[in-house]
This record gives sequence, C-alpha cells and structure tokens, in this order.
Amino acid sequence: MSAHQYDHGHTVAGWVGTGIASVGAGVAGLGVCTVSGVLIAGGLAIGVVSLLVTWALHLAGWGKGPGVRPRAEWGWRVRDSAAPGGHEECLGCRLAGRGRRRGTGAVPIMPAQREGEPETVAAVGADSAR
Repeated sequence: MSAHQYDHGHTVAGWVGTGIASVGAGVAGLGVCTVSGVLIAGGLAIGVVSLLVTWALHLAGWGKGPGVRPRAEWGWRVRDSAAPGGHEECLGCRLAGRGRRRGTGAVPIMPAQREGEPETVAAVGADSAR
C-alpha cells in the first residue's frame, strides 16, 4: 500500500523530463558563470529537448493528464490507460491532435430576448457603491 492517500502525479515522463531539464539548467548556469554563449545556448537546447522528451513520454502513456487517476494507476511506473485517446483538458494531447473532440459537446448559447420583455443588465460595480 502507498504511504500517501492521494495521487502525487509522479510519472516516468515527469521524472525523466525533470532530470534532463536539470542537466540543461546546470549547463546553462555553467555558461553564465564562465561567460560562454555556447554553454548557455547548449543548456537552453537541452531544456527544449527535455520538453520534447517529456511530451513524447506523456503521449506514449508514461505521463499523467490533468485530474485524478484511478487508484490502480497511482504508481509512478504504471502507464496511463487514457493516453491513447488523449486527455480531455490536456494541452499536450490537444497539440498532438488528441483529447478534446470538436463537435461533441453542445456550446451553451444565451437565449434571445423576447419582444416586450424588459432588458435586464446588471450595472458593473453597482453592489459595491457606498
């Protein structure tokens, strides 16, 4: 049994991405200390690689979408069963063409004002006037 009673969200994608980004930050920091533009650029490039690796691992199911996972998937070495279809509110999944589907949800629209009804518009800040 886990020592914690909620999902921390630790995943393979998160750990690998953090490790690579830490190396990139170290290289960029060394570049700042030694005044080397090559090292700074290299550190930034490693940071971009960490984003791409993390995104690829997330799409492969080794990441976590927003929200709560089922208790059976709380372990950080457990693949996400929802990854192939994409996560509903996940920017990474939407960028990959997964996740939120267009046309599946009804967009709420405001009803039109009927003839003869008074227009009801709340004044901005009306309740705060003293």
